[in-house]
Amino acid sequence: MQFEFTYLFGAVCPGKDKAIGLVIGEVGIEAMKVHLKMISDQTEPGRIAIVVLDRASWHKSQKINCFKNIILVPLPAGSPELNPVEQLWEHLRDRHLANRSFEDTEDIVEACCNAWNAFIGLAGSITSLCSRSWAIL
Repeated sequence: MQFEFTYLFGAVCPGKDKAIGLVIGEVGIEAMKVHLKMISDQTEPGRIAIVVLDRASWHKSQKINCFKNIILVPLPAGSPELNPVEQLWEHLRDRHLANRSFEDTEDIVEACCNAWNAFIGLAGSITSLCSRSWAIL
């Protein structure tokens, strides 16, 4: 097979310098619900997670709006630069994932996990790259 795909879902909390990532073989409503459950489970009791989403079809489904401690905030169409996690994707592509050949899906998954872990393992990296002055509460 010439092309194989693996997807990396991620959420960042620049204020706490934390992130949650999920490497998965498919995208869609069910994958998004798994990711949102991870976010919900990591959200401190009594707190609300605000999740900024682009306009991917699985982000627009009412089926994913099922966690009481998560507010979903869709971005205006054509404005991915407003999503703080976009800089993280660019960083991972530029420094770890672009212009490479992979042996198989396992190799892709390992590269994604290594790239993610390398980034979040650097103290202050999430806050530095993903903070936005307009998003501070």
